[in-house]
Amino acid sequence: MIMMFGGLGDSLASRSPEWIMEMQATMMRMDRDLRESGEVVESRHLTDPTQAATVRFSDGAPTPTDGPFAEIKESLAGYWIVEASHERAVEIASRVVAVTEYPMEIRRVMDEPPQQM
Repeated sequence: MIMMFGGLGDSLASRSPEWIMEMQATMMRMDRDLRESGEVVESRHLTDPTQAATVRFSDGAPTPTDGPFAEIKESLAGYWIVEASHERAVEIASRVVAVTEYPMEIRRVMDEPPQQM
């Protein structure tokens, strides 16, 4: 799984319109290339973090609140699940980060044990 951070809401406020256009073009191009190569298993873009809800454990009970954690500056913006080697995933993320300057995180999806009937 390649997770993309930043690039939503307030994090775009200091970026030029040209940078935003290049970032969006890069993401669309990479998504198209990964789909055409058959490497994408699934991908999703997420809504702006201002539309999020956070559930915290507080005073002995789960407590839902509107919005993300206030202290974070970069939130999960979307992800690709790809069938690829670790090296290929690093290559994909590196190509995007070179343009967006936002971090990306790569993690293996845990294999599920077979379900017993």
